[in-house]
Amino acid sequence: MTGILGALADAWAEIRVHKLRVLLSLVGIAVSVAALTAVVAFAEYQRQFQTEQSDRSGGRAAALVVAASMADGSAVDYDAFDARFTAATARFEFSHTARVVYGVTLPVQLPDGVTAVNTRLVDPAYSQIHRDRLLEGRWLADADVEALAPAVVISEALWERLGRMPVAAHPTIAVQGDAGGTYQVVGVAPRQGLGDEELRLDLLYDAYRTRVDALPEGLFPQYEIWVGPDRVDEVAPVLAMDLRAGLPEGQSVSVSRSDWAAQPGAMDSMATFEMITGGIAALILALGALSLINIQLVAMRQRVREIGVRRAFGATGGRVFVSVLLESLVATTVAGIIGIAVVVAILRSDWVVPVMFSGMQDIPPFPMRAAFTGLVASIVVGAVAGFIPAMVALRVKVIDAIRF
Repeated sequence: MTGILGALADAWAEIRVHKLRVLLSLVGIAVSVAALTAVVAFAEYQRQFQTEQSDRSGGRAAALVVAASMADGSAVDYDAFDARFTAATARFEFSHTARVVYGVTLPVQLPDGVTAVNTRLVDPAYSQIHRDRLLEGRWLADADVEALAPAVVISEALWERLGRMPVAAHPTIAVQGDAGGTYQVVGVAPRQGLGDEELRLDLLYDAYRTRVDALPEGLFPQYEIWVGPDRVDEVAPVLAMDLRAGLPEGQSVSVSRSDWAAQPGAMDSMATFEMITGGIAALILALGALSLINIQLVAMRQRVREIGVRRAFGATGGRVFVSVLLESLVATTVAGIIGIAVVVAILRSDWVVPVMFSGMQDIPPFPMRAAFTGLVASIVVGAVAGFIPAMVALRVKVIDAIRF
């Protein structure tokens, strides 16, 4: 222990004596470690961003979709199946279930005339299953079924057609036809992309059915359940058997996963992304290590007299070796910590991650895996970069101090 502490003291003394050389050699390491840390952190943020984007389309992992159909193509009695599904979900104690109907169109009175608007009939849990986010206002709630003016969430494009009146001002829209009446806008969904100009509104399934006796011909609900990845393999087949028991003749039920994790190659694409970013980071770090080794070797040729004198005063070869190795190790570790701190400060600011990953709901804290990777990398680089110069220093003899 005394020897190690002495070697550390020698290493720190050498760093203080050769401040300029050490500073120049470690700038590249600090930048390399910062780049490695940033790449790993961005890979974590990218994974979260891709997960949220996939959740909005197919549901969170793991989401099940239940659909009923008739073998002869006739219409299913969905009111009866709805009661069957509700009873099954109560037995399984599912916390998030939602009915979804796509393809409904409602004639809406806009400032420039009546326009057919695409409408999606949903249950309140749909927003949680699909991680929907809003530009303004709130999502639909169970209590909205009782409202005299049914609550709707509209798309940003439709909101602009209505004059972008703040949701806090309680804007309304007038709907014509069988489901006609005054509807209250409670939320605005942002555009899904730069070219998203779809006029769309979301309406509670039960609120629509209180005004309309049946769904439009050819349209039917599908049922979504957020089970969770730890239960899905166990629950899905049992749920399918439960729903199929006692079905009318000719009717069938399918239960399948819709979330991104169930898609072929979904995990492979994320693994490929991490491999590519990791390879780039490793290359950056390798270049920094080569630069440090080169500088250390050049500096070691200028320290032959110093090392020879130390050997003359009784320093053992092991003491010299450990001292030179620790000099590099301590310096690169300090440089790595500085590089990591800079990256943490930048990425935790309000103008980097929220801007680069706009629309990400659950921005995670700075990934500790990135900081740990950067710290380990700086230690490894210090050990590798110090080993070769330490071997050179080990070969120095006392007579070499006289020659130099």
